[in-house]
Amino acid sequence: MEIRDYLQLPYTRLVQEMNDESGHYFYGSILELDGCQSTGATLSELYENLNEAMEGYIEVKIAKNLPIPLPESVEGYSGKFVVRMPKTLHRKLSIEAKREGVSLNQLALYKLAL
Repeated sequence: MEIRDYLQLPYTRLVQEMNDESGHYFYGSILELDGCQSTGATLSELYENLNEAMEGYIEVKIAKNLPIPLPESVEGYSGKFVVRMPKTLHRKLSIEAKREGVSLNQLALYKLAL
């Protein structure tokens, strides 16, 4: 495959709005391409910069004859997994969920998404 073929694939873009000592900006990365990241003052600028970063990332991988990860598909993922935890943590999370008026599952999902 060539660079343009990879750029057409549905890679997962992770975007965060940032407010820190540098100011207000957007940070983005490509989940499947470790280290492929960029920033932009606007979402539009971020996407443009992220596409340039992807192009450079893939170009280097091809030049060095290194494997390029393909996008992850959501197929094959049920959205469910089992977690074992200490009883004390289970109790603490259950109490917190009850206090917030949500299910334990909703609370765990919220905490995992942080």
